[in-house]
Amino acid sequence: MDDRYFSAAKLARAETKVKGSRFTGRVRPVVSIEEAVETLEAIKREEHAATHNCYAYRIGFGPQPQFKYSDDGEPSGTAGKPIYDILEGRELTDTIIVVTRYYGGTKLGTGGLVRAYSEVASLSLDEAGIRENFLSDRIMVEIQPGLYNPLMKMIRTFGILDQRAEFSDKVSVRLVVRKSHTERLIASIIELSNGKAMIEKQDDHEPD
Repeated sequence: MDDRYFSAAKLARAETKVKGSRFTGRVRPVVSIEEAVETLEAIKREEHAATHNCYAYRIGFGPQPQFKYSDDGEPSGTAGKPIYDILEGRELTDTIIVVTRYYGGTKLGTGGLVRAYSEVASLSLDEAGIRENFLSDRIMVEIQPGLYNPLMKMIRTFGILDQRAEFSDKVSVRLVVRKSHTERLIASIIELSNGKAMIEKQDDHEPD
């Protein structure tokens, strides 16, 4: 099972000038279309005097992520699609790129616009860096205190993304595990505890 995907690592921006026009690219990791739209609207308010605010975003994991792009008044296919092609080419999702242009008085032509928007989108992603993410499951485990240390030793071989424990007469352990490792982890806990551990698989969620 492929449970790994990539997104921009952080907020970032880059800028370039082409024949007097200033292009500013902004990248932000986002987790929903709503967050992408909020990011876009905030940039539009900040750059309300700009000639164009072109963008592309890609949201979600799997063979058919949700996406949208816009030329925002530039000739069709010269801005939004080139920006999106950068996202798709780097296999990124949960990311938005907005490129703001202030017109400098010289027309760049179709090819020039494609190159300019592609370049600043790529530069801004270079600044943001790439983050590796994993689809995950949350597993709640209740065990006898004597099994806590063996459990901690055993789970080192799994893709554990987070772990927390609460101690009383029994130990309650919350494990966040890569989805591709979940079933094998549960089977190993059952074997370790001779079937006495209480195991609850909770709703899927993003890594903490």
